[in-house]
Amino acid sequence: MSSESPTSAEKKLPPLTDGPHRKRLTIVAFVATIGGLLFGYDTGVINGALRPMSEELGLTPLTAGVVTSSLLFGAAVGAILGGRLSDARGRRSTILLLSLAFLAGTVLVVVAPNFGVMVVGRVVLGLAVGGASTVVPVYLAELAPYEIRGSLAGRNEVMIAVGAFAAFAVNALIGNVWGHLDGVWRIMLAICAIPAIGLFVGMLRMPESPRWLVEKGRHEEALAVMRTVRPEERAVAELGDVEHVAEEEERQHAVGIRAVLANKWLVRILVIGIGIAVFQQLTGINTIVYYGQTVLIQAGFDADAALIANVVPGLIGVIGSIVSLYLMDRVNRRTMFLTGYGLVTLCHVLIGTAAMALPEGTAKPYVILTLVVLFVGSMQTFLNVATWVILSEIFPLHMRGLGIGIAVFCMWIANATLGLFFPTLEAAMGLSVFYLLAAFNLVALIFMLRLLPETRGRTLESIEVGVTTGQIYAVKRR
Repeated sequence: MSSESPTSAEKKLPPLTDGPHRKRLTIVAFVATIGGLLFGYDTGVINGALRPMSEELGLTPLTAGVVTSSLLFGAAVGAILGGRLSDARGRRSTILLLSLAFLAGTVLVVVAPNFGVMVVGRVVLGLAVGGASTVVPVYLAELAPYEIRGSLAGRNEVMIAVGAFAAFAVNALIGNVWGHLDGVWRIMLAICAIPAIGLFVGMLRMPESPRWLVEKGRHEEALAVMRTVRPEERAVAELGDVEHVAEEEERQHAVGIRAVLANKWLVRILVIGIGIAVFQQLTGINTIVYYGQTVLIQAGFDADAALIANVVPGLIGVIGSIVSLYLMDRVNRRTMFLTGYGLVTLCHVLIGTAAMALPEGTAKPYVILTLVVLFVGSMQTFLNVATWVILSEIFPLHMRGLGIGIAVFCMWIANATLGLFFPTLEAAMGLSVFYLLAAFNLVALIFMLRLLPETRGRTLESIEVGVTTGQIYAVKRR
């Protein structure tokens, strides 16, 4: 289904055969994506923890919004810092550092005696979440063979969905069984320490990115790593391609933000990356992650029922992301994005219409819950995995950490802004606020149709050549 024929680089590479390297890739992906699990849990746990936390700490609607959004603004900074740090110190080393930040932030929020300490803890967690959202997809993409890069790099989004679902399930269990206890929200938040420790211990035994090692001139180490995740002949040939592109970059001295701004094609790919990232947030998916219980109460559920019903979108999110992994290496990226934004726009229009048209005391809560589930399923199946995969693919090696860092910084700013103001918008507009989200997604659909390049079935090196020469922007229309 690809609209692009394989480039000469792909044709020259020996085939990817079965062997121990497959198992090694699976293990590496599992350990690294614990960072995605932490991302999902830390952003989703506030959904159920906020109400009891607000009662104990005396939070107002404004300070509750600050607690929620402080992690998101921290994540924006973490995305930039994580990208830059991973370019300088390595992908693996940065993920190890992020695991310690996850643990430190967890300790702070669990013991927080007041609003101030809670915000500090949430900011620390945000730095870790933002860094993980930048570094983990790049790490996986740089280790993955191009034939399965979509499904391997996409596993991080599956783990994000699993983490969010785990947060919803833990909140529902703890909230309904021990909700009468003081400080029950501290237990919800403390669970995060377990995967944080697992990420640190696991990454101690994981390899560094071979592409980063080549960029730093450590070719022998890069080949040793490549031999653990590729067949011997493929490892040597693929590393040769990486070294060739790295040598071309070194001759051009194409490094840093000035080099990016001096090249119109690099500026264009940066703008496209920012658009991909920001529009993913303007779908409103995180309004369900953060305020799903509130949305369902607005739809007509009582508080306890909404907490339980909130688990359903989380489960559908996991299922949708697993389906997406199957699709990523079989369906063009552009097809995924155009389908996703079309479905999400339709779901938002239907949610707003159901909220306005259906009277109270009818099946209204269940209709809106069904539409929310369809929205989340559409997002996870066609957009969320695809967004993180394509962001890890489209930037050239010399600007990969910088490029994805800037794009994800903008993503988190959009996330935080929506997270901060959504309660106010919902209070003023009710669920008709979803009409506003539908308008955002219609704009996103037009953006993707006109500007999104196709990257499926190409090595990172051939994508880089296409980006830097402008060839990749010539979208082929059927």
